[in-house]
Parts: sequence; structure tokens; C-alpha cells
Amino acid sequence: MQLELRHLEAVRAIAEAGSLGRAAVRLGVSQPALSTQLRRIEQATGGELFVRGRRGVEPTPLGEFVLSAARRVLGEMDALTAGTRAAAPHPALRLGCIMLVLVDRLFEYLEEELPGHEIDLTTEHSATTLTRMLGAGKYDAILYGEVGDHEVPLPDGVAARTLIPKEPACVRLSATHPLAGQEEIELADLAGETWTALTDDDDGGPEAMTDVCLQAGFTPQLRYRIADRKMRWKLIAAGRAISMCQPTSPHVEGTVLRPLAGDPLTERIRIAWNRAAVTEQRAALLYRAAGRAYLASIPDNTFYRTWWEARPELHPVLG
Repeated sequence: MQLELRHLEAVRAIAEAGSLGRAAVRLGVSQPALSTQLRRIEQATGGELFVRGRRGVEPTPLGEFVLSAARRVLGEMDALTAGTRAAAPHPALRLGCIMLVLVDRLFEYLEEELPGHEIDLTTEHSATTLTRMLGAGKYDAILYGEVGDHEVPLPDGVAARTLIPKEPACVRLSATHPLAGQEEIELADLAGETWTALTDDDDGGPEAMTDVCLQAGFTPQLRYRIADRKMRWKLIAAGRAISMCQPTSPHVEGTVLRPLAGDPLTERIRIAWNRAAVTEQRAALLYRAAGRAYLASIPDNTFYRTWWEARPELHPVLG
């Protein structure tokens, strides 16, 4: 078998994710399929590329050699792709986004701010994947979140701007949960609960949640990692788990969204773009569209509307 670009992408994804399961999610394939592909790649390269270590899978010496070559080849291909796109007269805006709730309303405002422009919007579950693909020229701009003090590292040639500097994390739980009737919930009262989160949460959320829960006197039991948002909501509605959520999250049948007393956990929302693909004017229009989409979602939650209106310093300047 002759190695192809998709094989090099698989090797890079496995090394960056640290496990076959997480790499499979990033690549959009099943774990058994990726395992089979890795075995074929190892047959072609003549040896084992990864071994299981204390922190997941780790490259062997042969794996390090193949990985280094893969990164070099893929980097050159990415640069070629980015260069040809930048030379095109009217390129589409390729926007990557973590599953932030403002995406539900974003298309409407992008159409108003960028009339006649083709918009290609893709959602991802990993901030690492988003930033890598932005640096590689596969996305022109990305929307992502950072939880607590975590900062997502950005590649060279990228500019960034904060859209929402601070929003409080809320908890979503079943409408039949004993705490569902409270206007706000003390974090310590959630000790012993089962939590669910996204499959590949690398925005600092799990670590920040663990830290604030430890400060409240308990260790959170994160049992379910689910990529599909509707599936997560069904799990919560059934009373089998609870989850941290953005305060602008829409109403979901069978669940309630409640603020945490004292705002122990906060998030910010940022926009980053490739300077070679997006002009400052276009970036400003993207910022405005995202800001309008966010503002349109605030009235959905009475508690958050009050919280937001009391903090004008956090409001995006749309101009």
C-alpha cells in the first residue's frame, strides 16, 4: 500500500488527540475503522507507530519519524491550499465554530452583514481542531469559547477579538429534579450528581469545572461524554445527568436552566481569523453578525437578561 495524505492526517490526528477514540471523533470516522486504517499504515511503514502509555497512545521512534514527515508534508499542502484561496477573486467565507448556542441564529445576521457572500459554516467539538484547521487554511475564521483562565493557543498569521468577555455558566437539569424549582443553585448542592459534557471538550471547561467543584467541597462525576446535543438533552430530561450550559441556551422540553449562585464559573467567546484570507473590514462584519446573534438570544432567559443588563461593560461594541 502506498501512503496517501489521508493516512498522514490520521497519524497526525492520533498523535495530537492522544487516543484512537478522540482522533476518530476529530476525523469523523468510527474507532474500529481508524484502528484498521492504522494497522494498514503500520504495514506500509514497516513497524508499530504508537504504543499505549500512561497518558494514552504515544509515538514510537518510528512513529516520531513518520509524524515529523507527515506534519511537514501536510503543512506544505495546507500552505498551497491557503495560497490559492487567497488569490481567488471572491472566496466563500469558511467559518468553523464550537457548538456555541449563537450559531443557531448566526446565519440570519451573516446574510444581512455579508449579503451575496457564500457562507460555509461547520461545527466542531474541539478547539484544538478549530485552531489547527484555521492555521492550515481550511477555515478562514473561527468562533470558540474559553472557560475560566484557559487560553486557546492560536497559530501564526491569525488575529483575534473577544466578542463576549464574560458570561456565567449555568446548570441544565431535569424539570423533575429536586432543585429545579429554585431560582439559583448553590454549586455545593450538586455534589453526588452525574455530569455530562461534550466528547472532546478542550476549551478548559472540564478542568475549570473540576476546580470550582473542588472549591465547593466535592469532585464532579463526569460519566457521559456525548457529541450530539439532542442526545445530551434527552439524557438530562430523563434525570440521568446534569450539564454546565451557556446562559443563552434555548428552552429544552423536560429540562430547566438555572444560574449558579455567585457565578463560580465563567466563559468568554472569541473570534479569530486568518489575516491572509479575511480583510479587517470582513472581520468587523463577522464580529457584528456574531454580536447581533448573541444579543438576539439574551431575551430567551429572564435571569440572564437581568444579569446582562446590569453589566454594560461586557456588551459588544457593534458600531
